[in-house]
Amino acid sequence: MSVDVTATTVIERPIHEVAAYAGDPSHAPEWYERISSAEWLTDPPVRLGSRVRFAAKFLGRPLDYVYEITEWTPGEQVAMRSVEGPFPMRTVYTWRPVGERVTHMTLRNHGDPTGVARLLSPIVSRLMRRAMRGDLQRLRETLER
Repeated sequence: MSVDVTATTVIERPIHEVAAYAGDPSHAPEWYERISSAEWLTDPPVRLGSRVRFAAKFLGRPLDYVYEITEWTPGEQVAMRSVEGPFPMRTVYTWRPVGERVTHMTLRNHGDPTGVARLLSPIVSRLMRRAMRGDLQRLRETLER
């Protein structure tokens, strides 16, 4: 069973600021509660093919995974997929202007868990949705300071 979870928020900052900050993997530990580090495996900044190793925790277990940037439209969208890690996952950030100084952001994670995580997909989806909402709340609070 696959996992497909989406969360959204509205941030009172211009789209170019939100996209520049949220779309830079270096900032992930600042607004993702469960990500403790982000290590560039290719030279920054973000571009097609960039790779970043993340250290995180989910369900109380440490997770190390590598994401590769597969789509990049500056100021509009960043998509990445796991190339190393516990299961195949794809993450997509999209940004849309709601006005001159307001941005709508969508965060989507989808993939196909393996092993025990596959059996627990409905629970994993619920936990991911809750975590993603919290992460977007932290992002909004960080950027609206």
